[in-house]
Amino acid sequence: MVDTPRRKATEQDALAAVRTLIEWAGDDPDREGLLDTPRRVVKAYRELFAGYEADPRQYLERTFEEVGGYDELVILKDIRVVSFCEHHMLPFLGKAHVAYLPRDRVVGISKLARVVHGFARRLQIQEKLTAEIAGAIQDILKPKGVGVVITSEHSCMTMRGVNTPGSRLTTSSLLGDVRDDPRTRQEFFDLVKD
Repeated sequence: MVDTPRRKATEQDALAAVRTLIEWAGDDPDREGLLDTPRRVVKAYRELFAGYEADPRQYLERTFEEVGGYDELVILKDIRVVSFCEHHMLPFLGKAHVAYLPRDRVVGISKLARVVHGFARRLQIQEKLTAEIAGAIQDILKPKGVGVVITSEHSCMTMRGVNTPGSRLTTSSLLGDVRDDPRTRQEFFDLVKD
């Protein structure tokens, strides 16, 4: 059996799908207030799912070796996370804290935020997002260790289903010395706690 390539949906397909959802919800997509809604939704989704358009790992490829002997944790805290649950296509919003223990080079701090945003702008679960960010930093920078913590509120739990507003999910991925050295692990968690 030969696998045939899957056809990529077009913008027209997406516009029609939004119109169908409006009708399915019980409204008239030709109503004045909804006429431009399909176009606006498609434009918003293009931005919200921009993570499929680029490889976030590429942001980490330009590094700096002039670190003046610095060999302690590098931590960027409170990176805004906007992602979508792959089970319900509802948003989860929160913060990521990303750290690495450099070996002999560092990366520009904005690149850490770009990696988080690049992986976040996809359909997924938070556990996978946390692991992907940590794995990319470990694979590309090859530091002594990596730590990533994400805390988010998931709309699929707060707006529907069990309706538990204010509940937050926290996930972590620790690699290398951040996982294995108890002092480094404790320092990381002390520095990222709210």
